[in-house]
Amino acid sequence: MKQWFEQWAVDWFSLLIPGAQILIIALAAWLLQRLLARGLTSLAGRYNMPPSMLLPLRGAIRWLVIGSAFMLILERFGVSASVLWTALTGFVAVAAVAFFAVWSVLSNLFCAALIFTVGPFRLGDRVEVLESAEKPGVRGRVVTINMLYTTLEDLSEGNQGALLQIPNSLFFQKIIRRWRGPELPQPLEK
Repeated sequence: MKQWFEQWAVDWFSLLIPGAQILIIALAAWLLQRLLARGLTSLAGRYNMPPSMLLPLRGAIRWLVIGSAFMLILERFGVSASVLWTALTGFVAVAAVAFFAVWSVLSNLFCAALIFTVGPFRLGDRVEVLESAEKPGVRGRVVTINMLYTTLEDLSEGNQGALLQIPNSLFFQKIIRRWRGPELPQPLEK
């Protein structure tokens, strides 16, 4: 009986000790997060920080504390922190490279949605994309607008009828002139 009781106690203590450690880690993380949030709030009050700046800082602190506590808890289960850290940094690196690789496509897709909803120009409008207000730019009549680029029919002398495909994001990075009438106004002669 004594041997059975000793084995039973060892089994339960082998469960209770890690369980208590996990509970202590979670409680400590919660308290640390609360203390840091209150400290940040008092600092913000002292230096008159706007609430819009306070919200992302609180979120960053919360996720940093929760992530650290999660790593410590997984370590109690026998998972190596170095393996987790390697996997996490590898995943973040791949995600960053993938996001950078598709940034121009995502930018053009988002700008297409803005063109359709905000309506800086429409099909049939005549537009000019300028580098600056003084320099003449690319002129044309809007023929099609798709998710990646807008097609203009070139209206400049010598190139009339040619099609220009301009990335949608360019319309939000450059100065745009727009005319709704049937013809573009002639440039002023000096």
